[in-house]
Amino acid sequence: MVVALVLSFTRYDIPAPPEFIGVDNYVEAFTSRSFQRAVLNTLFLTIVAVPTAMIIALVIAVLLNQGMRWQGFFRTAVFLPHITATVAVAVLWLWIFNPDHTGLLNRIIGTIGLGPVSWLGSTEWAMPSVIVMYIWQSIGIKMLIYLAALQGLPPEVGEAARLDGANSLERFWYMTVPLLRPATFFVLVISVISSFQVFDQIYILTSGGPANATTVMTYQIYQSAFQASRMGYASAQSIVLFVVLIILAIVSRRIVGGTDAH
Repeated sequence: MVVALVLSFTRYDIPAPPEFIGVDNYVEAFTSRSFQRAVLNTLFLTIVAVPTAMIIALVIAVLLNQGMRWQGFFRTAVFLPHITATVAVAVLWLWIFNPDHTGLLNRIIGTIGLGPVSWLGSTEWAMPSVIVMYIWQSIGIKMLIYLAALQGLPPEVGEAARLDGANSLERFWYMTVPLLRPATFFVLVISVISSFQVFDQIYILTSGGPANATTVMTYQIYQSAFQASRMGYASAQSIVLFVVLIILAIVSRRIVGGTDAH
């Protein structure tokens, strides 16, 4: 991190040695249309994917905490995509999003007379397609954290609310959700960080296209560093990403209300 910070103030175009240029890299980053687009794409992915995945994970965790049959199998099935190599997952979703009739998704919508749709080749559908894959792969770890938190809640609290006449929905909303605040804060922070680190999915599925519709900050940094060999500029972009993550972590803490449940 220290080296990246130092290099961010230099022109370091490999193989030439670093040359101090002050804040020029930061000025270029904030005025670059491509980097601005990457920031907006990343924010869009985060705003859509993170809360959606958290809600789905919480619902699944609640269902799997009811002592249902085969719950061990379902827990494993939900968690498995998280520990599967992203490249393997991306190859699977490449088949699902195949623009021809051989693609699973186009086969499904073809049964009702729609399609085929170029899911990854369209500026309209490329980012939503990436988000769907990201949500599917990221639900497992969130579910596991919520499930552990649910199993750690004192049962007498819910029982007291039930005796007072609260129905299942009221107990969940007014008792369970507030008590899960520490877990929600933790899940929110790691989810935001994870969404800003999305790279493999973009690299395999779209390579940032079409027309930069799926270029996110990490992929933009990769292009600056390893395709354009502009290590100084890439370091400045990395520092910007680091600062944005710190700000979002602080905002997440304020939104959730801290790590103490009251």
